[in-house]
Amino acid sequence: MRVSRRNFLATAGAAGVAPLFLGATNKSGNRAPILGEGEHRYEALHDWGRLPSHIRYGNTHGVCEDSQGHIYIHHTVHSTSESPDTIVVFDQEGKFVRSWGGQFKGGAHGLSIRKEGREEFLYLCDFQHGIVTKRTLKGEEVFTLGYPAESPAYQGKNGMAPSYRPTNVAIAPNGDIYVGDGYGSSYINQYDQKAQFIRTFGGLGKEAGQLDCPHGLWVDTRTEPSVLVVADRSNERLQRFTLDGKHIDFILGTTKMPCHFDERKGDVVIPDLWSKVVILDSGNKVAASLGSGDYSTQQDWRRAREQARDTFIPGRFLCPHGACFDHEGNIFVVEWVEVGRATKLRRVA
Repeated sequence: MRVSRRNFLATAGAAGVAPLFLGATNKSGNRAPILGEGEHRYEALHDWGRLPSHIRYGNTHGVCEDSQGHIYIHHTVHSTSESPDTIVVFDQEGKFVRSWGGQFKGGAHGLSIRKEGREEFLYLCDFQHGIVTKRTLKGEEVFTLGYPAESPAYQGKNGMAPSYRPTNVAIAPNGDIYVGDGYGSSYINQYDQKAQFIRTFGGLGKEAGQLDCPHGLWVDTRTEPSVLVVADRSNERLQRFTLDGKHIDFILGTTKMPCHFDERKGDVVIPDLWSKVVILDSGNKVAASLGSGDYSTQQDWRRAREQARDTFIPGRFLCPHGACFDHEGNIFVVEWVEVGRATKLRRVA
């Protein structure tokens, strides 16, 4: 059975070991939990970032940091929010800087950042409107990719075009763009740096080279040559491809429902939708598993993720959807919960 947003927990197994809690004090005077051990210990600072009163989070889906230390969060927008803006920007201390992106309301999803020459650009995915767009840090459009009609895989049969709902992108060193059609037809579409179509590969299935919800992508430059790593979420695995789309191998046993990737100094952080954040070392072995929510049934999970924010258990995640390292080695985690949640894992090791 295909695992979707609605049914994935009916088939998922139980989460891993509960997190380790140690004493720490946050700015409110409450004791914040410490997750992990050894070289991977982090203070969990939930509800990081001071939102202005006119913005209320919907599902928080993507997060990244620019070279100035600003944190960008991509969310779908809550129904009670006065502002439709889907991109919210904070400084290093969590102070609101600006917001924009109201046109992506309801579909805001993947978010990546890349420095090109002296300038940085954001690559945004909007699964509801079926687009991937390249923007400046203040939201000016560079280009937008729509339905991949150039691809033979999307030509359609009997007047029925395949579904296209892009979830995330990755950028190769040469500027090639890889788009994961995670909520659509499970293909990966490759474009050059000028947004010209190159090829389509993948597609729905469980065999080598096939995918089921390629939810997140990452070009691993730790290897020579670089390879494309795919969070093959509904197949519960990571899958590696050459940069021209040929299957290499699988990485198994690391995560249950991998969503995306970020790398820093050889370590890779992976938000696992099944209530934890995983860190892989340079050999793709699990170095840490943080904040497991330990939800064993769909009913437990649904009851938890639909409740008010103050019912969430400190030090435990519900549905980590995006994660990134900052320049100091801290980790920011955003979750697929109805009221949104951003957590800063402040490195203490």
